[in-house]
Amino acid sequence: MPTIVVHHDVTDTDHWLASPRREEFFGPLGVTGIRTFVDPQNPGHVAVLLDVPDLDAMLASLETEEGAATMQYDGVKPETLVFLVESSPA
Repeated sequence: MPTIVVHHDVTDTDHWLASPRREEFFGPLGVTGIRTFVDPQNPGHVAVLLDVPDLDAMLASLETEEGAATMQYDGVKPETLVFLVESSPA
C-alpha cells in the first residue's frame, strides 16, 4: 500500500484542520493513516499524508462531483494540488 503526501493551499487552515470530510471521503476508499500538516511559515499551505490501497481509484474519486464538493467544503484550492508518491529503493 503506497503512502502519499498531498500538499496544497487552503482558504481557511483552521476549518481545513477541523473538517471531518477527509475521513468521510477517503474512508470508503480504504485510505488509512491520514495525518495533516501545516507549513509554519505559510499556514495557508498544508499537506496530508495518506496510506492508499488503490491510487488510481483515489485520484479518479477526486475528479467526481463528490470529490469537488469535498475540496470546496474544505477550502482546498485544487489548482495547487501536488501529489508525491512514496518510492521504493532501487
